[in-house]
Amino acid sequence: MYSIGLAMKLRPGCYEEYKVAHDNLWPEIGKGMEDNNVSMAIYRFEDHLVLHAVAPSEQDWLKSREGPELVRWHDYMATLLETDDAGNIVFEELPEAFAFGMFKSE
Repeated sequence: MYSIGLAMKLRPGCYEEYKVAHDNLWPEIGKGMEDNNVSMAIYRFEDHLVLHAVAPSEQDWLKSREGPELVRWHDYMATLLETDDAGNIVFEELPEAFAFGMFKSE
């Protein structure tokens, strides 16, 4: 199993729109994750978000991140999340600090 943690930061005042967007996730985005057996949860702490996703393999995760609809989704999310100078969402990959049970590597 592949597991990834990413941190992001909301732009001021954007949480409500971010939440509504995810509560009404575009069907194409959900299908891409379902088709590749990706499960995901996003947690909020103040203006920080932590995404945790699991997939059968890194290849499945990467495949779920392809497609023109994901480009459009990221363009939309870039209006709600902090971006770098090029306008790309800043995703900080989080190193695993502890794993137990199904998350523990063999």
